[in-house]
Amino acid sequence: MSSVVLDKVTKVYPGGHLAVDRMSLKAEDGEFLVLLGPSGCGKSTLLRMIAGLEEVTAGDLWLDGKLANHLPPRERDVAMVFQNGALYPHRTVRGNIAFPLEIAKEDPAMVRERVTELSKALHIDETLERRPGTLSGGQRQRVAMGRAIVRQPKLFLMDEPLSNLDAGMRTELRMEISSLVRSLGVTTVYVTHDQVEALTLADRIAIMNRGVLQDVGTPAQIYNDPATAFVAAFLNSQQLNLLSATVRTPQNEYVMLDFGPHRLTLPWSDPRAYAISQHTGNQVLVGMRPDGLAPVPESYDGPSFFGRVRALEYHGHEWLAYVECGAPGAEVPEPPDPRLAAALDPAEAGGLGGMVRKLFGKAVAPPQREAHEQHGGGHRRTDLIVRLGVRPAWRVGDPAKVAVDLTRLMVFSQEGARIDANRRPV
Repeated sequence: MSSVVLDKVTKVYPGGHLAVDRMSLKAEDGEFLVLLGPSGCGKSTLLRMIAGLEEVTAGDLWLDGKLANHLPPRERDVAMVFQNGALYPHRTVRGNIAFPLEIAKEDPAMVRERVTELSKALHIDETLERRPGTLSGGQRQRVAMGRAIVRQPKLFLMDEPLSNLDAGMRTELRMEISSLVRSLGVTTVYVTHDQVEALTLADRIAIMNRGVLQDVGTPAQIYNDPATAFVAAFLNSQQLNLLSATVRTPQNEYVMLDFGPHRLTLPWSDPRAYAISQHTGNQVLVGMRPDGLAPVPESYDGPSFFGRVRALEYHGHEWLAYVECGAPGAEVPEPPDPRLAAALDPAEAGGLGGMVRKLFGKAVAPPQREAHEQHGGGHRRTDLIVRLGVRPAWRVGDPAKVAVDLTRLMVFSQEGARIDANRRPV
């Protein structure tokens, strides 16, 4: 087994494009670490630096306690599985899986035995004499996994290996990857943009955006206690309800979140109350997952919102309701762009801007603002998304009252940082 330690690792491409910014992270021996984030966030670049396919611009990369910045790929004892499998088309399945052992000049009898055993575990033993061109996408990925696993490396690196497969095949292979890797006890770093893969596979998840580490922890920690509004919105199967509220403390009796037509109150006994009260008079962002809301009768007198059902969506296993409530909606704040910071602060010679200029003779050009449609970017109607189960309690146009589970509220600053006195360190 092997550990991976990244100590303020930075990657700047020719021309000054900053892909990874001072990343510090550790994958323990035998751990399944998932790098999660949107396309272009730097997660694949980070994986390629670990593999030795990309040079580290600054910082230190340690593999199994050994500084590996300038170690060639062949000396790192890692195996990598890519998105497209990358098999040798002229070799059979048996030949593809056996190839790393043949290059290492291992005993042919041992090679045959190991390939046969591994092909059975991957459910491709009936395809051993076929060539990759005759296989399905799922079978080709199994062969690619077999070729990576067969030589029993110290470290597995997987770069979105399931993204080209259909939903059913992804689920099947996801379970097989989890079972095989854990049975081998090999440290694994797995890249994906799919939150379901991350939650089901990972021992820990590291969420990235714009080359910066946003949060790291177990799946339960990341989901239930996200560090930022970006993390909360990204690790969510449905869109996060994110509203703007003003913090008030009427006569110091309690803490109020004022949404205009709606108000929620927290008693001082709530462990979050003091931290939130520090923002009295200011606006904050309040996040609520759809499963933290529930339809209730008009007589309900607990914490709630009211409105009218604008739309219903059928998802097979459940219905979702979109309730117009008149509260001010909010966009998910994007993390500060370190490339822009470097361009705006050229005087910081010892910082990132200075490093880029030293390498390329100029500051990083400010990037154009991208459209962020998938995970909360862009303006949207002020609807509350509510999960209704298999039988909808409402019809379109009905008045609706929605109970709020206060224990599941997430409160963030306007910049998107979590407001919580008991936050775990990232």
